[in-house]
Amino acid sequence: MDIGSTIELLRKRKNISQKSLADLAGITQSYLSQIEGNKKDPNMKTLQDISNALEIPLPFLLLNSISIDDVPTQKQDAFKIVMPLLKSLLSGYLNDADNDKV
Repeated sequence: MDIGSTIELLRKRKNISQKSLADLAGITQSYLSQIEGNKKDPNMKTLQDISNALEIPLPFLLLNSISIDDVPTQKQDAFKIVMPLLKSLLSGYLNDADNDKV
């Protein structure tokens, strides 16, 4: 699971600075940097706070963080089929949410 890179990608996509996201999530910029660098594993409350700050549902954040290495070998073929669809849905959701703000 690559939660840190996913948070960083979503933060940059929403054009939010690391400092701003950290402030919105109630954590330090240093801690957020460590999360984004996959040096620290945040607990569920912190993940919820980050997803709230990013204005995305926590399940979208978690689903987007799953990699093929997280999936049992016997289910990787299904993952390869389903994951692009899930990522497309997330991308569409983010675009719709961004357009609602305009």
